[in-house]
Amino acid sequence: MKPFITLIAALSATIIATGAELRLPDIFSDHMVLQQQSKARIWGNAAPGARVEAVGSWAPESPISAKAGKDGRWRLEIPTGEAGFEPQTLRLASGRDTVTISDILIGEVWFASGQSNMEMPLRGFWTQPVEGAAQAIAFSCKYPGIRMATIPKTISYDLQTEVPTEWKISSPENAVNFSATAYFFARNLSDLLNVPVGIICSAYGGSKVEGWLSRERLESYKTWDREAERNNDIMPDYERFNAMYNAMLHPLAGYTIRGFIWNQGESNVGMHDSYHTRLADMVADWRSEWGLGELPFYMVEIPGWNYGNPAGDSAALLRESQHKAADIIPSCGIVCTSDLVYPREVDDIHACKKAEIGERLAFMAAAKTYHMPGIPHEYPRFKEMTVDGSRAILTFSGAPDGLSPHEDIEGFEAAGADGIFHPAQVRQNTWTLHVELYCPKAGTIKSVRYNFRNFAIGKVHNLMGLPLIPFRTDK
Repeated sequence: MKPFITLIAALSATIIATGAELRLPDIFSDHMVLQQQSKARIWGNAAPGARVEAVGSWAPESPISAKAGKDGRWRLEIPTGEAGFEPQTLRLASGRDTVTISDILIGEVWFASGQSNMEMPLRGFWTQPVEGAAQAIAFSCKYPGIRMATIPKTISYDLQTEVPTEWKISSPENAVNFSATAYFFARNLSDLLNVPVGIICSAYGGSKVEGWLSRERLESYKTWDREAERNNDIMPDYERFNAMYNAMLHPLAGYTIRGFIWNQGESNVGMHDSYHTRLADMVADWRSEWGLGELPFYMVEIPGWNYGNPAGDSAALLRESQHKAADIIPSCGIVCTSDLVYPREVDDIHACKKAEIGERLAFMAAAKTYHMPGIPHEYPRFKEMTVDGSRAILTFSGAPDGLSPHEDIEGFEAAGADGIFHPAQVRQNTWTLHVELYCPKAGTIKSVRYNFRNFAIGKVHNLMGLPLIPFRTDK
């Protein structure tokens, strides 16, 4: 693959440039989206010491220039104005060399990453579809302001500076291969803000959080043997540490964005004790790479699946760790997905309800990043419990008007001193909005759980339709 990738990169450079010296990475291509109201970063190569000048059609009177270093590398920042759907042009010149990038939109740019549930395109994976895909693809042409650059899956144990890609406009022929989650996020965000939305999607199915960590961070853990892993010819690529960070993130770091969306965790099931701290470290690494401050980071709960045993709790423990991460990472949020699976999907790791996930991510961004008042984005969450023998009273945040349904509520279990959980009878007091739980088989209740299993479909919501976050009180 390496010679092929190198050839593609070379061809791309030939196509967009009129000279041999001035060159930009592929991420700067026709149809790209630049972050509005920012100093959009542009970089590339030119003759050593050469002056590079950039002029945007949105501000022709204000050219920006930079000088290439001894290694030929240069970098500049070009101010952008307010978002708009009118196509723009960026012209760069260095001596006799020129590069022109056309059909640029100025809007909101997000970086989407993770493993296969972020990678999964609208056309679906193998025998696992995306619900509503045909309609989304057919009508994708109504959203020409949505653009996506998809990064090919590749790995490296050394930092890379370029990666082959190109921006594509939302249309039936292109959208079929767009990340479904990222597309629905972009579509909802564009509707909410009425601006173009660009997505850089860099996801690798099966990758662990450690694959997206920097070498320096991993070496600080003192448990990673880089050379041994590098020389392991039988290790699957997606399991390799640091490999995606080097090849699929570092070459793009610095492209001016508004924030990150993240859908990953399935491959870290069983590693819940460390996941939340390692994810926090990953976010710190990424924010440091971008150098744009505390960029928002919004993630997705891992889906219900059998994970070896549908009634087990290894995935529930990982989800709990995800929520811990959301609590300790500044400017972070997580969308709950416990209600977004069908019973038949117990053996499908790629749950089909991507539209709802994208919508929930967009709602969170609208509320927390763009400060749009009134956008539903807070999930019901366990707050406290009082016990009286085999009865317990539970209260929740995120449900100011109560939960639905309010009678015969499913999914709750209680355990006594023996730690054995039994199904509980649960109803909501419609006057106080407290949840009343009764479980005579448990005896004196010591702990309560809700949907704390690998595969359990959430059926309890607040009045905005957002599901109750699974929880346990025994730790």
